[in-house]
Amino acid sequence: MILKEKERTVIQDLQTQEKSCIEKYGKYAQQARDPELKSLFQTLQKKEQEHYDSLSQVLSGTVPQVNCNDSDGRDYQPKAAYTSVMSSEDKEHDAFLATDCIGTEKLISGEYNSDVFAFEDSGVRKLLADIQVEEQNHAEMLYKYKTVNGMF
Repeated sequence: MILKEKERTVIQDLQTQEKSCIEKYGKYAQQARDPELKSLFQTLQKKEQEHYDSLSQVLSGTVPQVNCNDSDGRDYQPKAAYTSVMSSEDKEHDAFLATDCIGTEKLISGEYNSDVFAFEDSGVRKLLADIQVEEQNHAEMLYKYKTVNGMF
C-alpha cells in the first residue's frame, strides 16, 4: 500500500497525538496517588503505544488487522479508593488527572472520527475507526474510575 502525501501527513499527525498520550499517561502514572488509577494509566499507556505502533505499520506500507475491541470500557470495574463524601488533597489531585485525560481522549477520538474520511484504503479506515472506538473506551474507563470514587 502506498499512501498519498495527505494521508501520510494525517498518520504522522495522529502519531504525534499518540506520542503525547504515551508520555502523559507515563507521567500521570508516576503522579497518581491511588494504585488503581496508577494501574489504569499504565494500561492506557500500553494501549496508546499499540496505536502508535499500528500507525507506524501504516507508514511502512502495511495495515495491521483489527478486532474492533469495544469491550474494555464496558468491562472495566475499578475499585474505589475514595468515598463520595471524602474530601482530600489526594482525591482532588487524582480527580484532576483523570478529568484531564478524559478531555484528551475526547479530543483524540474526535480527530480519528474526522481523519478516517481522508483515506482511500478501506483497511486503513477500519484501523482508524477501531482506534477511535478504543479511545472512547479509554474515556469510559476514566469516567468509571471517577464515578466509583465520587469525583463529580
